[in-house]
Amino acid sequence: MSESRQLNIVCFATFFKGADFMRECKALGCNVTLVTKEKMLHEDWPRDVLDEVFALPNDAPVELFLDLVAHIGKTRKPDRIVALEEFDVVVAALAREHLCMPGMSNSSAKTFRDKYAMAARARNGGLTVPDFVPAINNDEVAEYLDRVPPPWVMKPRSDVSAIGIRKLETADQVWATIEELNNREALRERASYHVLARFIPGEVFHVGSLVHDGRVLFAGVNKYGRPPLQVAHGGGAYISQTIPYDSADRKKLTEINRRLIKAMGMETGATHAEFIRSDADGDFYFLEIAARVGGAYIADVLDAASGVNLWREWARMEVAELNAKPKLKPRKEHAGIILSLARQESPDTSAYDDPEIVYRAKKKHHAGLIVRSKSHARVTELLNNYSERFQNDFIAVLPPLERPE
Repeated sequence: MSESRQLNIVCFATFFKGADFMRECKALGCNVTLVTKEKMLHEDWPRDVLDEVFALPNDAPVELFLDLVAHIGKTRKPDRIVALEEFDVVVAALAREHLCMPGMSNSSAKTFRDKYAMAARARNGGLTVPDFVPAINNDEVAEYLDRVPPPWVMKPRSDVSAIGIRKLETADQVWATIEELNNREALRERASYHVLARFIPGEVFHVGSLVHDGRVLFAGVNKYGRPPLQVAHGGGAYISQTIPYDSADRKKLTEINRRLIKAMGMETGATHAEFIRSDADGDFYFLEIAARVGGAYIADVLDAASGVNLWREWARMEVAELNAKPKLKPRKEHAGIILSLARQESPDTSAYDDPEIVYRAKKKHHAGLIVRSKSHARVTELLNNYSERFQNDFIAVLPPLERPE
């Protein structure tokens, strides 16, 4: 980047994420502006590297975001507008289009936010996808219920993780759910904003990727200890760990992930994709993909295992002169995380003193540890042991979220 030309990076983060991204942008000589919401203003943002911080009302409409970037552009024209959080992906795309800037378009961004659209795109790209139908046309839903055996899951098309997902066992439950949704006051919570999909029992894997010019430069493959839906509805500890580098599962998932990113038309940035390996047939089924770094400390786990920090490398790609291709040399160690809601406001994890611990979560009412080892078996052993201890020491259970807080 030219010494006489500092890029102006505007980061949308309406949840607390992306500190490493912003720090890296500043280290590369950029001006960094954060746009967040009032409820997030108290979070521990990296204020030492931020040139400006704007906090919009919690219920700010899209038009207010667009007006704000125009206001910013009066004195410091943005060169990049980047969404660091899932809920900002479409708004950031609209802001780029408002200023006629390069980057992911609104139509592409919506595909990464809409579970119905992404499932259709993945299926058209040749991936195996659980049978699905939008909860819109009664005849299509009825045909689907006759054809696809239960259970099913009713999923909001644009929420994240397991938020708002319901598992349904009978056709009567499906129709009752559709009726209840259609009676909601908020139009965006009605049935047409949901998709019905076949529930497939199995182990859930996730792949965090860096994509440059349509090609996957890095893919970190992890497996959840328990599917996120089970954790969200049943409580307990969230666990994720890298899978063996020489395993058939890793080889298969990296190839499926490559085909998925091609089908989605991703050009440059970070992605987080989830797949489930069916207990019944052993096949990998596509679940969802997001155009951002995964949450719940996933980037920290991949960094511990590989030395590749998704946030920092993504920042480098955004600001690189001539869109230069990054040179990555990941190591092949293993890492994993255990994370849970805690009864204590500031849980004390000092009794967990194994030398493999490389990070302790610093979040109110959360207990979390990241471990690293050259041995996959050792990481598994530690996480299994901690899972039992967390049950007694920390774990609290809350009802699953119906909508994001």
